[in-house]
Amino acid sequence: MHELKENMPVHFEAPGTKVRSLKGLGGMCTAYAEIPAGADFSPLLKGLANDKCHCPHWGYVLSGAITAIYTTGEEETSRTGDLFYWPPGHSVRAEEDTEIVMFSPQKEHSDVIDHVLKKIDG
Repeated sequence: MHELKENMPVHFEAPGTKVRSLKGLGGMCTAYAEIPAGADFSPLLKGLANDKCHCPHWGYVLSGAITAIYTTGEEETSRTGDLFYWPPGHSVRAEEDTEIVMFSPQKEHSDVIDHVLKKIDG
């Protein structure tokens, strides 16, 4: 199975941010995200356990730089060309205009996205 980025459904949009996702890939969700510099997902995760994302993500930074902030307070920045793994218990902040591709367990990813959408619509 394959899909063009442009044909992937847009799961949510916010100013400068667009997240496209495709479900049904062996229990995984594939997402393509465009995130502007300075975007911080922390406020959108408030209300989840520890106010952090509980879904693990594996991915690749196509361009830009993005920082994962963990419940421990540790921060880790991934840059263009980096592979990354974000375990449960994180938030993210874009340091530059960033494009990423990531793979996540479908149920956990859907739960977090549904929470984020409620915050955006809120």
